Amino acid sequence: MLKPYHILPEVSRALKEKQPVVALESTVITHGLPYPHNLKIAEEMENIIRAESVQPATIAVLGGKIQVGVKSIDLARLSNTQGMRKISLRDFGYANVKSLSGGTTVAGTMFVAHQVGIRVFATGGIGGVHRTSLMDKSGMYDISTDLYALARFPVIVVCAGAKAILNLAATLEVLETLGVPVIGYQTDEFPAFFYQSSGLKTTLRADSPQEVVAIAEAHWSLGFQTGVLVGVPPPIDGALKAEEVEKVIEKALLEAEDQNIRGQTVTPFLLERVNQMTAGKSLQTNLGLLRNNALVAAQISKSSARRRWQAV
Repeated sequence: MLKPYHILPEVSRALKEKQPVVALESTVITHGLPYPHNLKIAEEMENIIRAESVQPATIAVLGGKIQVGVKSIDLARLSNTQGMRKISLRDFGYANVKSLSGGTTVAGTMFVAHQVGIRVFATGGIGGVHRTSLMDKSGMYDISTDLYALARFPVIVVCAGAKAILNLAATLEVLETLGVPVIGYQTDEFPAFFYQSSGLKTTLRADSPQEVVAIAEAHWSLGFQTGVLVGVPPPIDGALKAEEVEKVIEKALLEAEDQNIRGQTVTPFLLERVNQMTAGKSLQTNLGLLRNNALVAAQISKSSARRRWQAV
């Protein structure tokens, strides 16, 4: 194992014994949610996964070292977000040399999970193609590295779709171009993060963890090396109404444009403003879908581990 990787002993043991493991990203802690919600949901997601007899592995960078699984004290350290960086694919080398700390994005977490042999990853929503109002001065769209990571790293990514602040139709088109299977979990539509249905159909559907694993393994056995995206609608009792959210998002987008907010700061800004303008309702939706995704990912990981043992 490369020296920059520090794997928590219980995670290392689970991987060696081919036990189920679920990776978790950490930008949701450092950049996605306010304190103390960020710390509480990080602990809850790990506990939900453990309750399914699956090993959680929160991935982060601390002092330049890539942590695969973190201790409770380190979750608390990440939740105190001062000085924490947002670490994607381009940032690992710099963080290592400069001994920096931060949360790994979806792309960064996928990379690390693949490097250490974790096949299932739970997050809230992936990044994607930003809406036209956030094109830069050259006319280029802001496109998240998450999409290119999905094209490169064979990991099952469980999410509530792409974040609703994005151009969901364009995001799906890019995923299709990159050859990434997009599975609707117990749905025929791509989830829209804050609300259940985007109105955009998925070409694939799976109604059980076993089906998800079978599709992913068939995809990889043919020689494809992309990720597999599993879109899980947010729990119906916490989902918001599309028309309510869209008005708020459009207003937040205009504010981002007026303030010339670009790059990695866009998504945290938009999510914070949407939460403020929905009087905290979007935050509760976010927390609910994170818990739900952790549960579904744990069930998928168990099914995957079971298949591996049966194949031996």
